Amino acid sequence: MKPSIHRLLKPRSVAIVGASAEPLAIGNNALTNITGSAFDGNLHLVSRNSGRIDGRTCRASIDELPEGIDVALLVVPAHAVADAMAACVRRKLGAVVVFAAGFGEIDEAGRAQQASLAATARHAGMVMMGPNCLGLVNFVDGLPLTFEPVRVEKENRPGACVISQSGAMAGNVRMALTGRGTPVAYALATGNEAALSATDLIEHLLPDPAVSMFTLLLEQITDPQPFLQQAERANQLGKPIAMLHVGRGERSREATQTHTGALASDHAVMSACVAAAGVVLVPSLDELFDVASILARYPHPHARGPAIVTNSGALRGVALDFAEEIRLELPRLDTETVQVLEQRLPTFATVDNPLDVTAQAMRDPALFAVAAQAVLSDPNVGGLIVAAMGGGPAQQRGKWDALRPTLAAADKPAALAFLGDGAELDAAVVSDVRASGVPYFRSVDRALRAWSCLARAARHVQREPCHAAQPGNSIGDVKGRAGPVVEHDVKSLLAAAGIPVPCGRLATTPIAAKAVACEIGYPLVLKAQAATLMHKSDVGGIALGIRNDRDLSAAWERVAMNVSAKLPALRLEGMLVEQMTEGDHIEMIVGARRDPAWGPVLLVGLGGIWAETLKDTKTVPCNAGRQGIEVAISELKGRSLLAGARGRPPSDVDALVRTLSTIAGMMLANTEISEIEINPLAVFPAGRGVVALDAVMVIGPP
Repeated sequence: MKPSIHRLLKPRSVAIVGASAEPLAIGNNALTNITGSAFDGNLHLVSRNSGRIDGRTCRASIDELPEGIDVALLVVPAHAVADAMAACVRRKLGAVVVFAAGFGEIDEAGRAQQASLAATARHAGMVMMGPNCLGLVNFVDGLPLTFEPVRVEKENRPGACVISQSGAMAGNVRMALTGRGTPVAYALATGNEAALSATDLIEHLLPDPAVSMFTLLLEQITDPQPFLQQAERANQLGKPIAMLHVGRGERSREATQTHTGALASDHAVMSACVAAAGVVLVPSLDELFDVASILARYPHPHARGPAIVTNSGALRGVALDFAEEIRLELPRLDTETVQVLEQRLPTFATVDNPLDVTAQAMRDPALFAVAAQAVLSDPNVGGLIVAAMGGGPAQQRGKWDALRPTLAAADKPAALAFLGDGAELDAAVVSDVRASGVPYFRSVDRALRAWSCLARAARHVQREPCHAAQPGNSIGDVKGRAGPVVEHDVKSLLAAAGIPVPCGRLATTPIAAKAVACEIGYPLVLKAQAATLMHKSDVGGIALGIRNDRDLSAAWERVAMNVSAKLPALRLEGMLVEQMTEGDHIEMIVGARRDPAWGPVLLVGLGGIWAETLKDTKTVPCNAGRQGIEVAISELKGRSLLAGARGRPPSDVDALVRTLSTIAGMMLANTEISEIEINPLAVFPAGRGVVALDAVMVIGPP
């Protein structure tokens, strides 16, 4: 933890270096923000052009400032930042905020200058926020240290801490939350994070009673392992993290580099790791706002889907279709709940989820409260969305007055959606809803999307992590190796770890191949073997369906000629002669790799040609345990094939999970392994296991 972060966030003395009397200038905006705030500490101005600004004396240089000021806002151009920081070090300042752009986001020279600034700050024990940042707003103490024009009122309720590398997005998220009545404790724009990261701020603010949750919009996590540690800690403390991380697509990764200079990471790996650590990942700004507004009141996401109470029969179908599309389960109501509702609702009401309380609720708004209370008490239900047509002001007031006691006291997530999109609602009712803290929407679709993010997060959180590998997963034979491992050796290692492989053996001559065939029987597969030959089918290095000795001799000659023609310099170790795997099965790809930043992760998906064409794969950390693996498999688009689609028997998913668990254990026990891939893994019907048909392993640094 940076020792001076407290001085940055809660200073008793502030200097503005580059203060200006010119309206709308950055130095003037920063000054106006502070003088218009509740800050009652010492404010010092440095200006080469003005002796006094707004009646305040200006010093001509940083060296004229008193020693030990808590924080300086550096309103200076990029070329002047290094000298300004050196002067701040001489005056023993605790922290600096560097607004200037033109560093790591520009080019290699800018990255070098940025690294030099960070080294200066670290050597002096001084916190540096930025460069290329917008600064911060402390709503707890009513202090803005930013040039964004902002009026700050002290926030007395625990609230969200907004952290964004983008200053504009920090403001956007902050305004979206406050506009919904969600309190904000801090809004922090970290910029290029040369010396102060989002992780540093989370670590410092986790114990702060003013912070109830974190809302992050990041373009790069600069310190993955410490971030995961703090995310797990935040989850344990009941201070959840909602995060939008840009960079899923190629163009957005390029935009990230031009904005902050951050190198793009593997988004799928990052997503898997942070989700397992308890972070609620969202795919869009709307969902970031919506999820944060729910987590601010209900910090523990629920894996079960919500019940929907509405006064529209048509909305039932709309909601069911949309929930299915976004893969959010709307649970069936418990029998006891159905009986209670049948006694209280009109006889013509259909008691189901979604639940239509019928048009009778227009005359008797208490029906909304009856339904809400009943479904919230249902053990099958993970929360509640009341989606109501508002009607006129009196009807809006009647619905809200009836619902408020139940929604405000709910111990499960409960939200209110007044439908009608942008149609005007009674201002007093809306104000009451926001003041109550009940999450509030104008769209049931947005509420359902938010619930989908929360339910998915709850499923992914590690509950029984596999922190230690089983001793049997240790592989002594990989010690001292480097690079790819030849397939027949990989399969020997897999078999020793308990993963079934086809019966077979390496042969170095056609005669030896026939001897193997005599032992294991036809039909056979013949595969060219060399450590660097990782994609044998691309060069004609595989022959399938060999059924007799004559076919075997011909296949040997054909495979050898194919490989020699495509790779004349390659020296084969021989050919792997294996039993042909036949029978009903589904081909999967399973594997693992060691990400240099995030650590070892598993991959599972449809295998064979589908792995590259459909790209239906999921990633999960190797220490996620059986539950994490099962969740990943359940989220595959091809999961219905495993379940037994179109009359097929269900596949042996237990054996698939065991295989992935074994691979995870191998990665955790053998840090020398950088990659394992089995593609395809034949998954047979339930009870008949799996077989690794082809396998790759790479030893050495990732």
